[in-house]
Amino acid sequence: MTAQLPTNLENIPMVLKFHPVITMTDDQLYEFCQLNQDTRIERNATGEVLFMPPTGSETDERNFDLIVQLGIWTKQDGSGVGFGSSGGFRLPNGAVRSPDAAWIKKTKWLAIPLEQRKKFAPICPEFVIELRSESDNLNTLKSKMSEYQENGTLLGWLIDRVNRKAYIYRSDNTVEELNHPSTLSGEDILPGFILDLSTIW
Repeated sequence: MTAQLPTNLENIPMVLKFHPVITMTDDQLYEFCQLNQDTRIERNATGEVLFMPPTGSETDERNFDLIVQLGIWTKQDGSGVGFGSSGGFRLPNGAVRSPDAAWIKKTKWLAIPLEQRKKFAPICPEFVIELRSESDNLNTLKSKMSEYQENGTLLGWLIDRVNRKAYIYRSDNTVEELNHPSTLSGEDILPGFILDLSTIW
């Protein structure tokens, strides 16, 4: 009997364990990422390096839409800076993460030395978005959102396109689950920002 391999095997992240044999510094990880720019790379708090394959074109198109919406609000509001999925941040627990979209208050961003901002800025974004594609494991994304929450994120959205749900992660360690919402509010973290989900679902 032949084992049946998952049809989406190419979308499963590859995990490489270096620690404790090799301890990759932040600078070494940054240079490693520069040598492998076609692959999205993260590091978890235990030092494992994760290689994430590219998302499907449809998911990326939806992700672009939410980044545009966040970008328009960010420019109009002027109090912070926005980021797409390519930027990496070193969280207080040592992990290096790249959310699908993020926002940081401008005063906190500018307080980081320029040389550190050029690599993996040592900060946890105050606001993050993760957009689930059909090949993403929901529990893995929930763990990432909890990690952001534990490391200082004030508001986070996990948008599950597969089940048409949104999970709201707040700084008081609560998680709210919404069924097929039409919009999401930036609340008091991003006042006035309303994400229209009609083009995301």
